[in-house]
Amino acid sequence: FGATNLGIPGAVVSRRIQDLSAQTGQSILANYTDGQAPFVPRDSTLVTIFAGGNDANTVGSAARAGAGGANVEAFLTDQIAAFGQDFRALLAAIRARAPNATIVVLNLPNLSRLPYVAGLPATERDWLRRLSVGFSAAMNATRDTQVRVVDLMCSATLYAPDIYSSDGFHPNDRGYALLADLVSAAVSTPPPAPAVSCGLMN
Repeated sequence: FGATNLGIPGAVVSRRIQDLSAQTGQSILANYTDGQAPFVPRDSTLVTIFAGGNDANTVGSAARAGAGGANVEAFLTDQIAAFGQDFRALLAAIRARAPNATIVVLNLPNLSRLPYVAGLPATERDWLRRLSVGFSAAMNATRDTQVRVVDLMCSATLYAPDIYSSDGFHPNDRGYALLADLVSAAVSTPPPAPAVSCGLMN
């Protein structure tokens, strides 16, 4: 058994989000599609993807900086649609590299409920809610016989404050152990389809 860790701190799904961050004075060093997918070993039997959180934060920061102009709602809607396209492109790149691999995707929890947003204005918390719900729906839509989606959005255990590190965003050791258990279970048995709606989306 061998494992390859291609994780890059702060990475986003696509070059498009990197470019958006640069427009608002941020600096994101890598994206999954260009910097990680090309290095997936061709004989991989399992690929795990936990993505979208950095993307949502980047879009939220861009909206705060005025990227949406007078119509932030339309900007968020466009970004959600574009994320869906970007995520499908990422999956296609992985499948091209490792056509026989099972892919386990973890969707996002509702970021507006996590500790790190507690100090943000209600409007910005709602932006993150819309983005994380929309991004998760896009990831859920990729579920098929080869792609298994673990539903973090509607899992109450993902909202316990004690599974997050001091920054309120990244999991702590307990949180990562929980995610590992969810992935392990999804590898053994395909998880049920993610919920279309739940109270945690609000």
